Amino acid sequence: MPPTLASLVHHSALKLTVRAGEDRLDAPVRWAHASELADPVPYMEGGELLLITALKLDAEDREAMRRYVKRLAGAGVVGLGFAVGVHYDDIPEALVEAAREEGLPLLEVPRRTPFLAISKAVSAAIAADQYRAVTAGFAAQRELTRQTLTDGPEGLLAALASQVDGWAALYDASGAVVAAAPDWAGRRAARLTAEVTRLRERPAPASSVVAGPENEDRVELHSLGTGRRPRAALAVGTASAPGTAERYAVHSAVALLTLTTERSRSLHAAEQRIGAAVLRMLLAGEPDHARAVAGDLYGGLLDAPFRIIVAETGGGGGGRPQGEAKGDALGALAEAAESAAARSGEPVLAVPEGERLVVLAADGGTVVSACCEHAAAREAARRSEDGDLVVGLSAPAGPIAASAAYKQAEQALSVARRRGRVLVEHEQMAAGSVLPLLADDAVKAFADGLLRALRDHDATGRGDLVASLRAWLSRHGQWDAAAADLGVHRHTLRYRMRRVEEILGRSLDDPDVRMELWLALKATAGEAG
Repeated sequence: MPPTLASLVHHSALKLTVRAGEDRLDAPVRWAHASELADPVPYMEGGELLLITALKLDAEDREAMRRYVKRLAGAGVVGLGFAVGVHYDDIPEALVEAAREEGLPLLEVPRRTPFLAISKAVSAAIAADQYRAVTAGFAAQRELTRQTLTDGPEGLLAALASQVDGWAALYDASGAVVAAAPDWAGRRAARLTAEVTRLRERPAPASSVVAGPENEDRVELHSLGTGRRPRAALAVGTASAPGTAERYAVHSAVALLTLTTERSRSLHAAEQRIGAAVLRMLLAGEPDHARAVAGDLYGGLLDAPFRIIVAETGGGGGGRPQGEAKGDALGALAEAAESAAARSGEPVLAVPEGERLVVLAADGGTVVSACCEHAAAREAARRSEDGDLVVGLSAPAGPIAASAAYKQAEQALSVARRRGRVLVEHEQMAAGSVLPLLADDAVKAFADGLLRALRDHDATGRGDLVASLRAWLSRHGQWDAAAADLGVHRHTLRYRMRRVEEILGRSLDDPDVRMELWLALKATAGEAG
């Protein structure tokens, strides 16, 4: 504890007597300062015990003393020491009354006690308090280190919460709470996810102080990691601002967790290299070799149905959140997958390949769901047609069919890019219609070229070959039904179909020709002709 007015009053060598403000002696003293200025306020910082002899004061003027004491109290002076036997044999009643009215502690300093003795006592008490704080800080650092080595981050959080008499929580790269102490703190920490997300957008190291949920406490947030993108964050909740010893504990926790994070980062990089080799073997049709290389690293992931996710960054950036650099979209998706895997205990294989990310995750698991939810969130937040993230998801597959699943994911990704979507699942392509694919510019160009000669013919007013062809194809070549739809004689329709064949130089008896013409008509539906 820092020195207080009470501790100075109880100091046997100082012989101080309290004359006013008896109920405020617990105020901490930051320093003892002697000044005979009529207005020492401009030189005060707050927390001082001001020592005076009233050399330049009319201490018997009640109005002057009221103004003097009021200014001292307003400047944060915690006490006033008056030396008797120098200019006044006793403290003037005007000063005593002013101190009582303002509630400012007034201490009588006997002539035999020099101001220097009071300053030394304050300085010694401050030094002793700082030494205790540093000693306690080193003890806290040792305890935090021991807990980290024996029980990991969970043990560190428990020790830190005890040291600061509050709570502590650890967030992963996605901003989700992965551990908290005590147990009840997890719910409180989860309500600060938005603040953690904002902190992670700043380069590490970064910190901020926020009010806890419903102003329950004061919370310090610290980013963890040395890279441009923080890997995790620490929250420390306390009833008030931490003291020196508590500050040592918090800083030690940040350092230890950063070291743990960086070590995990190195291991993660090594796992990614192994994962890249495993993926190459799977795609090369060598599942047995892939299992041998993976060992127990990916658990039973290679022995159960899995899905492959292929993601790329788009050429634009309209949908990218503010402050996010190109490529961070893939990093955010990888973090979502890995965070979900860490929380659920599921294995996941995530391999970055330049501007592409490949994720292999268990079918029906939380990792696939987390990736889909992340893509859905990006879709909802998109602010223009140029997206920053495009994702294709394969159907469930096993190790032998990994190459086919990869192609499915690539096909789904290609469709997503053409449709302006963030995510397309291969199963959606199989269950849906091929017609949306006709919106592709290349398909439209082909359709326009195929039908241009017929439209040029119709433009001369010599017949309606395009509409006749559409009616005939829609009726599966039934002359009477198609002629009735057009309101013409079937012989007229036969003549028109022969003209179509002559102009195109292709036979309508060929099913491939009929298919191409029908798709061309669908691709240009709504256009003139």
